[in-house]
Amino acid sequence: MTDAIALTADRLSLSFRRGLRLFSSRATTVLHDISFTVARGETFGVVGSNGAGKSTLLRVLAGIYQPTRGRLDTAVASVSLLNLQLGFDDNLDARDNIVLSGMLMGMTRRRMRELTAEILDYAELGNSADLPVRSYSTGMRARLGFAISKYSRPDVILLDEVLSVGDGHFREKAEATMREMLTGNQTVVFVSHDSARIRELCSRVCWLKDGRVQMLGPVSEVMDAYDEFILRK
Repeated sequence: MTDAIALTADRLSLSFRRGLRLFSSRATTVLHDISFTVARGETFGVVGSNGAGKSTLLRVLAGIYQPTRGRLDTAVASVSLLNLQLGFDDNLDARDNIVLSGMLMGMTRRRMRELTAEILDYAELGNSADLPVRSYSTGMRARLGFAISKYSRPDVILLDEVLSVGDGHFREKAEATMREMLTGNQTVVFVSHDSARIRELCSRVCWLKDGRVQMLGPVSEVMDAYDEFILRK
């Protein structure tokens, strides 16, 4: 890990207006004054119970949601959110989605077409590569999304529970790829419920509880406290 900062979250807060009334002033705040930095080359973990705000935070880091208050500073050219529910046009097949996803990450159409065969081989989609993505299982979508990120290599990858999805063979391959990324100084923000994987892959962790930072620091200190909290629940 280097000292250069890739992402800076400065007192990020996010609120959603409640209900469908156009002039309603009622709002629900889902993220409260969240601050941290992610260094270039770091694998930064985010943990928390369901509803803690983990996936919402990743959407803010990816620029999908704009914070209501606070500021997000990115010192890199491309940030990609790898999430099973985002990023694909369900009416397109795998080949077209590879090109589209890569272009959204700043890659050229020509380069993504050159990489398509390698991406499809890694994703192990077989004849399904020519079918619309809407027909894919969750595991197939995960394999395709992870393969695109592996070969397009955005500056920062935001991973939302990806390694916990799919069969054992794919999980092993994805974890091996993650280790290659770490060796190659890839910057990763990794959301997971899997304590063992967080401990193995991450250097620092942010524990979210009810949309607030409960604890932030070295992986062993935060995960010891988090695991103890989970056992008490």
